[in-house]
Amino acid sequence: MSKEKHTRLIKEKARELGFFFCGISKADFLEEEAPRLEKWLNNQRHGKMNYMENHFDKRLDPRLLVDGAKSVVSLLLNYYPSEKQAENTYKISKYAYGQDYHHIIKDKLKEFFQYLQDEIGEVGGRVFVDSAPVMDKAWAKKSGLGWIGKNSNLINTKAGSFFFIAELILDLELQEDGPIKDFCGTCTRCIDACPTEAIVAPYVVDGSKCISYLTIELKDEILPSEFKGKMDDWMFGCDVCQDVCPWNRFSKPHNTKAFDPHENLLKMNKADWEDLTEEVYRELFKKSAVKRTKFNGVQRNVSFLKSS
Repeated sequence: MSKEKHTRLIKEKARELGFFFCGISKADFLEEEAPRLEKWLNNQRHGKMNYMENHFDKRLDPRLLVDGAKSVVSLLLNYYPSEKQAENTYKISKYAYGQDYHHIIKDKLKEFFQYLQDEIGEVGGRVFVDSAPVMDKAWAKKSGLGWIGKNSNLINTKAGSFFFIAELILDLELQEDGPIKDFCGTCTRCIDACPTEAIVAPYVVDGSKCISYLTIELKDEILPSEFKGKMDDWMFGCDVCQDVCPWNRFSKPHNTKAFDPHENLLKMNKADWEDLTEEVYRELFKKSAVKRTKFNGVQRNVSFLKSS
């Protein structure tokens, strides 16, 4: 079977599995990203996320992750919700409304990979969803799925940025898609709106100041006092730089049932969050990404916001 047919097969299957965009790039060294990543790490922009320092070479070269890798297939899965949380409450990022995306997408990718082996034969490769040293935004950009915005998120002209990114790295030669241009122009809405001034320059985010980092990744018992009064009531993650992005006017509600929130989540007010018991927490977030902070993390974040 020719690489044209393989490419068509992959794009059709991606659509069938619910991925609304699929792009392909050659598995090669990420030359442009290498100095940028090195500088970002040297400037301690990753805060206490020490794992970001690991596997530097693997992050930049997929051939070190998959023997004989020839292509990177990048996939986007929409998570934009049809309903949002009530006003004047402690907020959680929209991506965490429903079930943990890692499990949902991993299942889709496993089915995808099995399909390729059934249809094509001996295909070597691995599937990834935000759980290995893969620079997913860089690969999605290379394959034409969007550009990296000033808030460092991938932005797509037809769908904005409320989507998950996943990859298949394959030892299969495929037709490549080229990158598109940057459409941010002179807009600085994300930079101006960031509550903690984490976007320190266009296209540079200081992770250690980002509300998502502070409320999820940072494991300290108490959040840094310098952020008191600056968290804009975000209790888990933050969507500010995406909410203000003009390209997100094109976001449309997802159709993945597993991403729908628990019926009680959207109704919760501040008092409900402050009185949250471990039992209710377990019920609300049974299969959710919010479990990453554990019950104690949620309590820490809520009490920090309450005292701000």
